Amino acid sequence: MELIDLNLFNFLKTAHPLVYIGLLLLFSHAGGKVANYLKAPRVSGYLVVGMLLSPSVIGLFHEKLVKEDLTLIIDIALAIIAFSIGGSLRWTKLKKLGKQILWITFIQAFGAFLVTTVSLAFFFYLMNSFKVVSSSFWTLYFPMALIIGAISAATAPAATLAIIHEYRAKGPFTTILLGVVALDDGLTIVFTAFAITMAQSLVNHEAVTLQNFLLSPLFSILVSLCIGGGLGVCLRKLIRFVPQGQAMLGVMLGSVFLTGGLAVSLKASPLLANMMLGFVVINFVDHHESLFSVVENIEEPIFGMFFALAGAHLDFGAMQTAGLLSLLITLGRFTGKLMGTRLGAQISHAPQTVKKYLGFALLPKAGVTVGLVLEAKGIFGSSYLSEVMVNAVLGSVIINELLSPFLVRFSLIKAGEAVQR
Repeated sequence: MELIDLNLFNFLKTAHPLVYIGLLLLFSHAGGKVANYLKAPRVSGYLVVGMLLSPSVIGLFHEKLVKEDLTLIIDIALAIIAFSIGGSLRWTKLKKLGKQILWITFIQAFGAFLVTTVSLAFFFYLMNSFKVVSSSFWTLYFPMALIIGAISAATAPAATLAIIHEYRAKGPFTTILLGVVALDDGLTIVFTAFAITMAQSLVNHEAVTLQNFLLSPLFSILVSLCIGGGLGVCLRKLIRFVPQGQAMLGVMLGSVFLTGGLAVSLKASPLLANMMLGFVVINFVDHHESLFSVVENIEEPIFGMFFALAGAHLDFGAMQTAGLLSLLITLGRFTGKLMGTRLGAQISHAPQTVKKYLGFALLPKAGVTVGLVLEAKGIFGSSYLSEVMVNAVLGSVIINELLSPFLVRFSLIKAGEAVQR
């Protein structure tokens, strides 16, 4: 039996990547079903399946496969996630959101970024003071704290929407919640663009000047918006010649992948570029409902592979170091979002229920968080520190995915807008 198992694993080490893509699709689907049966989000099931298949547990997926051979799946999923985020930003709704949503969105996102960054930086500073680590604080650990802090501003719209639909929540609280969630990830992408640029300067021992801290990120953001906006305008002209139905799928996926690929090639943000593409499509392209529906039809299996592959990055050896960081990230993000929401609600004179309970509904995080940390890990190369960063963020995602559904439900019930069963 042991010989058979050994031969199987030896075969899989040399198998074609399509074998693993097939396994990812099948196992992630099974994990999602089990999660639903246990009344947990499907994302949790995908992550757990990936963790079990990872090199540090069963080992069915070897390290080179996870970190090199299948990275295109991550790029594809991120492109679709960003496109969907942009598609939630209807201009007619944005004009009606008002100052409450804008104030709350910015302050709670900045609060999560600031508190998480300061908490992690202080933790790393103490580690250096007690000689637990010997590497430079300013060229390794502070850049990592900066990136994790920026990523921590994100809120997962899928989990929030699922609970709102499940409990048929309606009212001003729910409207403000949806508005904040729609804008939150876009703001996080901008925060992360600045954080990555500054982190790269520190890691590469470059002087942090006005150009590399402010002008370079602004130029990268501008290029990203131009790519997404330009291709969106082209798509608006092209789509009138494409018959409605399945034929649209190839055109839409081609546009999304082309946008992301051009952004990467020009060293811009593929996430921001595709978010701009989605924004243009939802606001300026005819029959946009049909365009988004054909993409939504294939989202679930792609997301299943994406989260399973993200879970496969989890290294239980690195988690011995990253476990405490996961707790710090979770607590820092929770504190920043809760305090930021209350301050934003107070400044904008939002209803009392929003001030008290909205922060609890902004804790889900998943797709954009995972995608951004996998994108940012390249700053530190293949070092052990990059693995610690990825595993710390993945650990915090798992903690949030286990706890946040109950907190979102709690906030909707307390606001009096959920239909209780």
